[in-house]
Amino acid sequence: MASQVASPSASLHTTSSSTTLSTPALSPSSPTQLSPDDLELLAKLEEQNRLLETDSKSLRSVNGSRRNSGSSLVSSSSASSNLSHLEEDSWILWGRIVNEWEDVRKKKEKQVKPKLCHSAFTMEYQNIHTYFLIVPELVRKGIPHHFRAIVWQLLCSAQSMPIKDQYSELLKMTSPCEKLIRRDIARTYPEHDFFKEKDSLGQEVLFNVMKAYSLVDREVGYCQGSAFIVGLLLMQMPEEEAFCVFVKLMQDYRLRELFKPSMAELGLCMYQFECMIQEHLPELYVHFQSQSFHTSMYASSWFLTIFLTTFPLPIATRIFDIFMSEGLEIVFRVGLAVLQMNQAELLQLDMEGMLQHFQKVIPHQFDSGPDKLIQASYQVKYNAKKMKKLEKEYTTIKTKEMEEQVEIKRLRTENRLLKQRIETLEKESASLADRLIQGQVTRAQEAEENYLIKRELATIKQQSDEAITKLEQAENTIRELQQQQQWHKCSSRYSEDFVLQLEKELVQARLSEAESHCALKEMQDKVLEMEKRNSSLPDEENVARLQEELIAVKLREAEALMGLKELRQQVKDLEEHWQRHLARTTGRWKDPPRKNTVNELQDELMTVRLREAETQAELKETKQRMMEMETQNQINSNHLRRAEQEVTNLQGKVQYLSAQNKGLLAQLNEAKRRQAEIECKSKEEVMAVRLREADRIAAMAELQQHIAELEIQHICVAEHLKQEAIIILGLTG
Repeated sequence: MASQVASPSASLHTTSSSTTLSTPALSPSSPTQLSPDDLELLAKLEEQNRLLETDSKSLRSVNGSRRNSGSSLVSSSSASSNLSHLEEDSWILWGRIVNEWEDVRKKKEKQVKPKLCHSAFTMEYQNIHTYFLIVPELVRKGIPHHFRAIVWQLLCSAQSMPIKDQYSELLKMTSPCEKLIRRDIARTYPEHDFFKEKDSLGQEVLFNVMKAYSLVDREVGYCQGSAFIVGLLLMQMPEEEAFCVFVKLMQDYRLRELFKPSMAELGLCMYQFECMIQEHLPELYVHFQSQSFHTSMYASSWFLTIFLTTFPLPIATRIFDIFMSEGLEIVFRVGLAVLQMNQAELLQLDMEGMLQHFQKVIPHQFDSGPDKLIQASYQVKYNAKKMKKLEKEYTTIKTKEMEEQVEIKRLRTENRLLKQRIETLEKESASLADRLIQGQVTRAQEAEENYLIKRELATIKQQSDEAITKLEQAENTIRELQQQQQWHKCSSRYSEDFVLQLEKELVQARLSEAESHCALKEMQDKVLEMEKRNSSLPDEENVARLQEELIAVKLREAEALMGLKELRQQVKDLEEHWQRHLARTTGRWKDPPRKNTVNELQDELMTVRLREAETQAELKETKQRMMEMETQNQINSNHLRRAEQEVTNLQGKVQYLSAQNKGLLAQLNEAKRRQAEIECKSKEEVMAVRLREADRIAAMAELQQHIAELEIQHICVAEHLKQEAIIILGLTG
């Protein structure tokens, strides 16, 4: 197989010297003396031989190919003896074409192309410009492997490129793609002798060429399929020339667009090839579509490697010859010819079976020779104008897809923003629910405190009623004593024990006065505390109400002070009365018993008066406590009123959130309307875009469900607030 792609130096280099070269350029009718044109051709071939001798790689490739094939050429003399007259004439023709290539290319004479037949090789060409026009036909018949390196360079105009001088400098630089190139080198022609050994000369020169190109074209860098093309070039020529040819192929043969990271050109080729299948093989196209067997699954490697990874090297090299002459058109032709030849088998297989057929059966169908395949490929109808039209259609489709992708990205962004807003609303709803729960707990605590205050107030009222009853009893007793006093006008002598008892009662009266002072201080402290609480409240509407409460508390405090003054005055009166009594009774301890009885009655009267004063003090204290409880009750009422205001504020916030939800619903309706318009415009989209539309519709449905749940939650919150307001109103009533 490798012998078919040997370099031209292998057949021209002999063991003797350059003067003993075989004469493939001589025809049976030519004289033994070489013509000047033939001598110039041999000089060019000898120059190629000299260049290849300096590159031990090519010699190694040739030696390896000779070991692998029994049909390899041996020496120049033995090859010439075995050539037929047809092959000798082909050599003469190719030699003259190579020799006159530059002159004919510069003149660019337009002549009618003669029809190629068997006699074309034996006819005597009087004008070199005439048979130069049949080069494409000759290339289709196959370039002799000895001329392949030169002809490839001439076909792509790579024989004199300035970049060849930069090659050695590029090898000294560092490429960012070196690791990728090293990784893929072992996968390139793993069974070929020149490349199969690790760190061999073949792998090294392949690495050099790929690295140099990755530095020249940093946008493309390195692509795996390109290594097979470079490997084929290295089998034919030295690495510098292979590098120049590869640069030309990338620039002028659409390979650079194929190997770009976006691979837009590969997508265009797949679209064009699929349209050709639909036109020429409609049954097979329908079968591929029914099995979801996409064109890229089997044809992408055809375009990226020019069938080098599909067919054996001899067949792939023949196809590559035509590619060098005609471009990517041969790939379309050969691909469609292969499908035509295998249509019956492919129609019977499913997707996995078709993959196995493309990988194992098709590569070995043409082992006998590529002529049948090439002949079938040129029977395929290829319309260049239609390919241009398909290219415009593909560009239009891709432009629409890009616009749709931009619109989809925009819709996704809107959906993401809506989700964020929904999450924010959910957080606000959760915070409102927490505040509602806290308000309920606070109201429950206030209700409990209010209940306790009511119980204390009831207890105080009961104590007040008892005190009033005792006071009435004391007044009745005083009236009785006064009546008894009218009967006993004479002063009596008080006993010493009665005096001690009066002193004790006086002490108790003073103690009650001190307790009244303490209660007054506590009231003042409570008033100060209430003033501090009122000063900390931020609501300006409650200031007037709190001032009224403060005035009421101060009025009660003034009443308490007046009651205290009255008690003090009564105590003073009692003390003065006591002093007068002592003054009267100092010299009367030895009076008769009758007088002593009168004195005892007076003492009892004094005791009753002291008890009356004490009872009045207790009554005043009870009234003061009642006023304190009423003040506390008013404060609690104010707290409840503020809680009601907070509930009203919460209801307002809930209404505001409901309005926001309505706005969000309007936005969602607008988004739905836009989505409906997009769906109307996207009826001719591919299945993948439809699936993405379905996903977006599902996401919008989820958003609507979330918003409905939020509305239900807000309604529940509003109902809870109403119930709590009713409960609070019932408590305050």
